[in-house]
Amino acid sequence: MTLAYCFFVLRGLVLAANLFALTIALIAWGVRRRRISPFDRWAGMIRRWGDPLVRATERRLLASGGDPTTAPWWLLGTTLIGGLLLLSLAQWLVEAGFTVRAAAQSGPLGVAALTINVAYDVVVFALLMRVCGSWFGVGRWTRWMRPAYQVTDWIVQPLARVIPPLGVVDVSPLVAWLLLWMARGLVVYVVLRAG
Repeated sequence: MTLAYCFFVLRGLVLAANLFALTIALIAWGVRRRRISPFDRWAGMIRRWGDPLVRATERRLLASGGDPTTAPWWLLGTTLIGGLLLLSLAQWLVEAGFTVRAAAQSGPLGVAALTINVAYDVVVFALLMRVCGSWFGVGRWTRWMRPAYQVTDWIVQPLARVIPPLGVVDVSPLVAWLLLWMARGLVVYVVLRAG
């Protein structure tokens, strides 16, 4: 099986799951609005197949205080977003594999440049998480935010002591990102020029 065929099959599976979730949502909407009879054979068959998924979504919505009648639409949204994330992850893994192979074929300097780029990407992602978390009021001691702060405190805290905030906006993560971006470019240039 070629890589293109695997992506074709994966896209087809994601499309089928999205169409199934859309059908479940539309039938649930039609039954609730009395446009489709709940005793219709075709609608009943689709509801039998989709009810386990809808019921699980309803339980989650009830537990979080949501409206269980919106469960089919939440299922559709989750399927759409999950499918996009799955396709993006698959594409990223393939690209990462090709990048690692190219770096390995380039020798030690290629591996060093790749390591620097990966470390940069991890720290920048943690900076982005830190900034987005502060927008939504998620603090540093939250379980999901602790790793982002641990990865970025070494550069953000010294900058925060030196750079005053602009009103309520802390610009030290932005300055940290700019410094990291310049340092990565310089280090990768030096490493590749050495080879």
